[in-house]
Amino acid sequence: MTDHASSQTLRLGVVSDTHGHVDYAMNAVRLLESLEVNVVLHCGDIGTSDVVRLFQRWPTHFVFGNVDDSRELRETILAAGQTCHDWFGDITLAGRRIALLHSDDAVRFESVKHSGQYDLVCYGHTHKALQQTIGKTLVLNPGALYRAYPHSFAIVDLPELKVTSINV
Repeated sequence: MTDHASSQTLRLGVVSDTHGHVDYAMNAVRLLESLEVNVVLHCGDIGTSDVVRLFQRWPTHFVFGNVDDSRELRETILAAGQTCHDWFGDITLAGRRIALLHSDDAVRFESVKHSGQYDLVCYGHTHKALQQTIGKTLVLNPGALYRAYPHSFAIVDLPELKVTSINV
């Protein structure tokens, strides 16, 4: 479990499914800059090392998706000084416990979102923006930056768990 700024207000940028498409990811990066995010969470299907490098201006937490070459990406993420959680992240930010995963493992995803252990579960894979509340847990798919219309990501203000969907 990673802990950052346990009691501060933070603005998260939550992205997913970049699939190596640097131009689409760069559009999101420009918006993330203008929205003054503090931390970025990438919910998998990163695609290429070039995408990892685009997020170097923030502390960024990455998980792998079903299309990712985990060995290559792990090396790039670590070399960039970022956090690689492999297939599952358990992070505490601004006093909120957050699960980060891709959701291609449906059994694990269902278990995590119904566990009651997390304030926020961020996931990708479906390429569809969605938020739902299960018990005390906000379950968030930010949408996708590739193969989605519109391309989208999410901003989450912590500790309030206020979500804003952003179309790119």
